[in-house]
Amino acid sequence: MLTDDEVKDAVASLDAAERSRTQIGLLSLKYPNMTMDDAYLVQAAWNKQKIEARRKVIGWKIGLTSRTMQAALNIDIPDSGVLFDDMLFDDGATIPGDYFIQPRIEAEIAFFMSKSLKGPHVTLFDVLDATAYVMPALEILDTRIVRSDATTKKTRTIVDTIADNAADAGIILGGRQVLPIEVDLRWMGAIVSRNAIVEETGLGAGVLNNPARGIVWLANRLAGYGEHIEAGQVVLAGSFIRPIEARHGDTIHADFGSFGSVSCHFA
Repeated sequence: MLTDDEVKDAVASLDAAERSRTQIGLLSLKYPNMTMDDAYLVQAAWNKQKIEARRKVIGWKIGLTSRTMQAALNIDIPDSGVLFDDMLFDDGATIPGDYFIQPRIEAEIAFFMSKSLKGPHVTLFDVLDATAYVMPALEILDTRIVRSDATTKKTRTIVDTIADNAADAGIILGGRQVLPIEVDLRWMGAIVSRNAIVEETGLGAGVLNNPARGIVWLANRLAGYGEHIEAGQVVLAGSFIRPIEARHGDTIHADFGSFGSVSCHFA
């Protein structure tokens, strides 16, 4: 377990990295015995600091839900982070060129909750009942921690990602609102293009075989920390495509077919 001082030091480093747009070294390298529980402690402490600075929590994001991304980090469970109000961008927004460090884009299904969900025994049916509607979304990932260490070549691990608020940085909502009972979420997917060239395609089934299962996992995990998903919050269920690098001048467009589209441009 990390000491209180080590948690505070990790938070200070992450916060400075986000403010200066300058990445820090791997926490997993600095604290080789760091556990997932330690990482969530760091994330919680950092998010508490943001809330004290008057940033408002609007929901949650779930990451590492696909087999491809889990295999990349050699894990078999998702992770989660917190969404804040200043992360929300309009559909079609132009993102300032220096706003992020190394942005990447993922296509996801956003769940808007009409009821609270409290674990530890939340089921798929509970999630569907508590969901007001779903809609297309893009998530902007950014890494306040380097992806790999230049000297050791060691790459980021799950503890780095969790501590870094699951690499969460932005959310863009678009398309139309759909009742979850009116669509087979497993078949809700997108064709994602960068500068009019298709880069990725995917279906909701790529997220734990049903994106609603991501919400089940989150609600039950949060119960172990005395937290829950609140009514009125939005939850990004997890990406069904691999992350797409967003470079200066890139326009990202996700076509969700009959459910509409969502896009953004990076200046």
